[in-house]
This record gives sequence, C-alpha cells and structure tokens, in this order.
Amino acid sequence: MHRLAIAIAIALSPLAAAGAMAAAPVPATPASSPASSPAPAASAVAPTGWTVNLRYRYEGVDDEAFARNADAHTARIRAGYSFVFDGGWSALLEGEGVAELNSRFNSGANGETGYPLVGDARALEINQAWVDWRGAALGTRIGRQMIVLDNGRFFANGVWRHNMQTFDAVQAQWRPAAAWDVQAYYLDAVQRSAGNNARNRLARERDLDGRLLRVARTVPGGNVAAYGFWVEDEDVRSASTRTLGLRWASAWALDATWRMGLTLEAATQQPWADAAGGRTGYALVEPRLERGPLVFRAGFERLGAGDGRAFQTAFGSLHAFNGWADQFTTTPINGLEDRYLSVQGAFTLAGKAATWQVRGHDFQSDHGADYGTEWNASLGLTMRPGLAALVKLADYESDGFARDTRKLWFQLEWAL
Repeated sequence: MHRLAIAIAIALSPLAAAGAMAAAPVPATPASSPASSPAPAASAVAPTGWTVNLRYRYEGVDDEAFARNADAHTARIRAGYSFVFDGGWSALLEGEGVAELNSRFNSGANGETGYPLVGDARALEINQAWVDWRGAALGTRIGRQMIVLDNGRFFANGVWRHNMQTFDAVQAQWRPAAAWDVQAYYLDAVQRSAGNNARNRLARERDLDGRLLRVARTVPGGNVAAYGFWVEDEDVRSASTRTLGLRWASAWALDATWRMGLTLEAATQQPWADAAGGRTGYALVEPRLERGPLVFRAGFERLGAGDGRAFQTAFGSLHAFNGWADQFTTTPINGLEDRYLSVQGAFTLAGKAATWQVRGHDFQSDHGADYGTEWNASLGLTMRPGLAALVKLADYESDGFARDTRKLWFQLEWAL
C-alpha cells in the first residue's frame, strides 16, 4: 500500500459523512493548460454534485514498421462526485472506465502486438480521490490528483489519452501577495495513462519519491516562474532526475486588433538519487502573433543530450508536444530539436462554433542529424452545449528516425 493510502482514507471518511452539508463540485477533468499560459491553481470549485464525461474515439494508424494497420474503436466514461463544505474544505471522488470495442490494434493490454500501438487500453480505476482546503493565502490538497504545471511540458494530466495521468501526492500552495504564487508538491506515485491492465507493469504505475517547487510572479505584460523538480523513480532508478528551470511568458498589444507574445524557457537536468550520467539542457523560444482567435506561432524547442543521457519529460503531456504522431514521447538518446510553425483559429460552421489548427515540425538530433518532418491538422465542432466532435490527423515522414507514420482520429465527447 502506498504511503498516502491511509492518509487519504482517513481524510475522506469524515468529509463523506458530512455530504449533506455540501453546497458545490470541482470540475472532474480540466484539460492541460494551453502553451504559454501561467500555471493554474488547484481545480476550481463549483456546486456539489455529479460530473460525467463520455467519449468515443476512432484512431487509425498506418505505421510502415508494421504489416497491418491499426483501426481502434474505444470508449471512455469518467464520473465523479464532488463535495464542498464550510471552512474552505472540499473533496472529490472520481472513477474512470475505458472499453476496447474491437481488437484490431495493440492497446498495450490486449496482446495484439502485430498492430501499431493505440494507447487506450481497457481499464477501470479510481482516477482522483482527494481532500482540499483553501484559505485566503494558503491551501493544501492530499490524495490522488491531477497536476498541471505551466504548459504541461514537465507535469500534466495527459488529457489526450482516455486514461488520465494522476499522482498520489500532497500539494501546498501559498499566495503571499496578489502577484505571487508558490506551489510545492510531494509525489508518492504516478498512475500512468497506459492504465491498470497494461501488460508492462512499469507502464501502469511508478512508485516515486518526488518533490516539486514552483515560484511564480506576475510582472507587467507577463509571468515569470522558477521551478525545481527532484524526482526519484523507485521502480526505474536510472530514470531519477533533478530539473531546475526558469520560464517567462509575456504578451502585449501592437494596436487595437493585433497582439504579440513571447515565451522563453531554459532548464538543466541531471541524474538524481542512484541514477548515472551527465547533465543535459532544455530550451524553448516561442514567439506568437494574435488577432482575436487567429494565432500564429513559430518555435524552437531543444531537448539536449550528453554522456549517455537525453533530457526527458516523462510526466508531461507528451502527445501535445513534438507532433501528434507520437514519435518522440521518449527523447532519443541523441536528443531532439523541434522547429515548428502553427496557425489556429475559430469560425462558425452551420451555426455551430468550430476551431481549426495546422502545425508543421522539422525534427533533428541535438547534433544536427535529420530525424524527419511532420504535419498535423485538426477541426473541432461544438454541436451543442456539452457535445463536441473532433477530426484530427498526423503525417510523419521519416528521414532516418523511426518509420513513416500516419494517424487519423474521429472523436465524439459528451459532458453531462
């Protein structure tokens, strides 16, 4: 039993007994924060009650490394009940179930290894179970919870996959003044997006001994954050790391309609606890130009390599970065440089709100060797309040790393 399990049970029991006092719910499944946004506080609180989310997805994968294409039909239900009590206390208990509707794909749990991987394996588990207290300047949360820091690069809930990534953790937050935000976490375990039925035990869950610290300050035109992550992986000792970094995100008006933004970030990473290897670096430069919902981005991201190691972001929102074809969810041993362009916008389609996005990537190693290129595109449509559809594609063309890969998704999602 994890070190937090007893504490969670003790904390939840008196709060559940007081359910009649409750008056309002915590959103069960907020998505990872968008790129270049400041870090969110703990989940906002809304009236006590049920939250239910249903999702169906088709994912097709044509990977030249496999003789057969994957055609995956999967579904997910996520349901939670939240409580709000007097004195700043709240609690959430949330479950999640994933169903494989056919077998023409490798889910990581079904043994169909002749097909490409589609990481939405059957699962039934507790997704979140926490107790929270918020005062005027201080707050804390204990239990199984999602963690999203900044743009989700280093720590996030992995919201794209059906099975959310969550952490058994203790969070403390201090806001000594309106412009300051201090967050600290102790991590006991991570529940991975592969789910509790994954055949690889290490893909299901990892025991951790981790400490996270993030100190942010709002400044004119933007936000500055300094962070340190000391994470010992008790199951894979070689994956233990210490990461120290600084992030600056800003935006300013050019005229009455156009805005300019810039995000800069740098970090260093080195082995921690019993791990071996050398120090590696991370850098991000991302300018953007905005006019209403129309946003142009150009970026350069570097995950360095050296002395037998590469800079890793194992607990981040992996699908959101370095292309939707998921070729670089683990940084190659020779590192990764990603030069990218993107444009996104919104419009009305048949009276319904729609969004679109197009992205292009050029991938190289940290030493300049070509990896490949990728194009991504998506179209989302809000069909009515609570019901949304999504079509999305990725096309990766190898120039020496992995094999050519194309992916297509169609998704329907209901929030009740």
